Amino acid sequence: MSDGEQPYGPGRGAPPTRLSPERLDSFLAANRMGALATVKRDGHPHMSTVAYQWNSGERLISIGSTADRLKVRQLRRDPHAALYVSSADHLTFAVAEGVAEVSPVSAVPGDAVGLDMLAMFPEFDNLDDRPKFLANMVEDRRVVITLRVTKLYGDTLSGDS
Repeated sequence: MSDGEQPYGPGRGAPPTRLSPERLDSFLAANRMGALATVKRDGHPHMSTVAYQWNSGERLISIGSTADRLKVRQLRRDPHAALYVSSADHLTFAVAEGVAEVSPVSAVPGDAVGLDMLAMFPEFDNLDDRPKFLANMVEDRRVVITLRVTKLYGDTLSGDS
């Protein structure tokens, strides 16, 4: 330690480091869970935990839901939304802001919505599970929320940027 340098102690940690665009992209791709913020009628945020899929080339986030969920109703009224994703140790986070679109309800097994849902969950895409999965998308009245990301930012305290 040099003269005048304070030892590390409570409240003396390194400042956050802004994540580079490449690190943001890899961080979103490496994670599958986040918190989606939508806008309630009174202007306050509504948060819900969601599974998502990141498409970096298109800057799109896909989220599966059902037609009757509050987040779906709110996005149909006001499409502004944000997705917050945190690392397991909470030292790194990313926020993707944008405007969301809600697909039509899956109506026929194998329709575009069902196939989009299947793409988000490739573990069900085998010959035995696929027909049942696609039928369940119709029965559950599934929709796909697509967040078109217009702003992406994040920080880390772990030293990796």
